Amino acid sequence: MRILVPLKRVADPDNANKIKVSAAKIDTTGLEYKPNPFDEYAVETALRLTENGATPKVRAGEVLVVTFGPKETEVTLRAALATGADKAFRVDATDADLDGDLVARALKTLVEKEKPDLVLLGKQEVEGDANQVGQLLAEYLGWPQATFAGSIKSEADKALVVGREVDGGTLNLRVTLPAVVSVDLRIVAPKSVQSMHSPAHVYADGVRFAALMAIMASKKKPLVEVKLADLTTDTALKITYTSFEAPPGRKAGVKVKSVAELVQKLKTEAKVL
Repeated sequence: MRILVPLKRVADPDNANKIKVSAAKIDTTGLEYKPNPFDEYAVETALRLTENGATPKVRAGEVLVVTFGPKETEVTLRAALATGADKAFRVDATDADLDGDLVARALKTLVEKEKPDLVLLGKQEVEGDANQVGQLLAEYLGWPQATFAGSIKSEADKALVVGREVDGGTLNLRVTLPAVVSVDLRIVAPKSVQSMHSPAHVYADGVRFAALMAIMASKKKPLVEVKLADLTTDTALKITYTSFEAPPGRKAGVKVKSVAELVQKLKTEAKVL
């Protein structure tokens, strides 16, 4: 199976309280960058689907990773290569050049060139939380899709049974390949991914980390730079940001003496009933 995993570097979400909002921009100066957590889960899922867990160095498939960003984002790609991915692509762009639709259209062209059997994405990136690239990409490709995957079972590398997390439980959905799947955090639980190459293997919880030797070896793996214009000539954005402002502060609440008074205030003051 050949799997393409788009991933993005984001400002460390653990330090989101340090972000400053002005009318002109959202300032993340001083924050460290790290791979988007949900994208890391997608990389881990791809590795599990293409290996025998008992001998993970022997890959029964190929994992490709791609990011959209400047030269510095190659650090993110090298980290994915170090954990086991085979080849990386960097589409030269800045965040200001992109929106979800443009990324999806560019990915469509890359998919058509590289011909993966599966595109695995994190369900969303933690900066914008838009949750739209996977769905748009599936629509543009005309491929079946499954979102919010908490479990995946491979059927002879021809189809996947995806356990989707929905309100109140799990919905099992079978998709034939090629397909687009976006993953949620439970996909990296010990038994969440069942591959035909290692159906009984139990993984450690979470994503794997690269050893020093693997980090050094990743420098020999191919990393290809691609121009955004080579993937799409239409680089117009459908979403633009004109200004930013913090939400208004909440007013202090009031106490009521009865349910009837509460209902009355909800109707006449809050106007939510």
